[in-house]
Amino acid sequence: MDDKLFTYAVARIRSKELTLFDKQDLDQLLASKSYNDALRFLNEKGWGTSGNETAEQLLAEQREETWKLIHELVDKEDMDVFNIFLYSNDFHNLKAAIKQAYVSKDVPNIFIKNGTVDPMLILESAREHDFIKLPAFLAKCAEEAYEVMFHTGDGQLCDVIIDRAALEAIHARAFETDNELIRDYAELKCAAANINIAIRAQRTQKSYEFLERAFVECATLNRKRLVEATLNSEEAIYEYLETTVYSDAIEAIKESPSAFDRWCDNRLINQVRPQKYNAFTISPLLAYVIAKENEIKSVRIILSGKLNSLPEDKIRERLRDMYV
Repeated sequence: MDDKLFTYAVARIRSKELTLFDKQDLDQLLASKSYNDALRFLNEKGWGTSGNETAEQLLAEQREETWKLIHELVDKEDMDVFNIFLYSNDFHNLKAAIKQAYVSKDVPNIFIKNGTVDPMLILESAREHDFIKLPAFLAKCAEEAYEVMFHTGDGQLCDVIIDRAALEAIHARAFETDNELIRDYAELKCAAANINIAIRAQRTQKSYEFLERAFVECATLNRKRLVEATLNSEEAIYEYLETTVYSDAIEAIKESPSAFDRWCDNRLINQVRPQKYNAFTISPLLAYVIAKENEIKSVRIILSGKLNSLPEDKIRERLRDMYV
């Protein structure tokens, strides 16, 4: 894709950015008196076609429309960098397929759309215990996860193997590109996963062997030091993080996993926001995908809060910063 085509694609994305929710839109949605009022507000904002969609249908439609737009704007050979956002779906589907093969029965609605590999191909591979038809980034861990599941029945270890492989695939592919935005995205995703694993593993007293399997290499965290801190104490983890670029996240980590997730999402949005002023590369399109996913996540939080009658201040403290 040459600069001229990028310029056209970015111009289209600029027009779509105008439809993204800003803080005022979220405040209005949050001010809805009920769950149904919130759904009506979304309908008025152009979410949905019939006006009768459920919350999950509205959110799924928004995600589908985003990817339809990206496929319209980006040539097939340039889509590979966007696949980094979709790898997690492939690895989720691999988990689901291996576990479905293990129980030897069909389990409905366990596969996620918008991966890079057909879920039925993944399921067929798991049922036949033959992963040769899968792309290397999936096949690499599929055999090990399958053997663990079928020989030990340890679903958690199966998940650990696949989760690490997912992060490694995202990180490796990101650093094959020369795109700073996608590298930052992958680095933060891997570091956040390591931090979450460290806190949970320390609290549940996981072994050195577990940590060696679970942690993924990344540039902003020293894997060896994080393992040592995790085996020591939770306070040791915080002391180590004080020496890293994640020192600002410590209070959020101490508060709750959801607070740390919010910190990570806000950090990512702040990293991608400058791409609004870049008109000659693919980065504004990548930023739009991140911004749209951030919007969908915030809307989901509000709808879930309304459905469960949570106080407005409890919902608000979980909302993300907006791209616009």
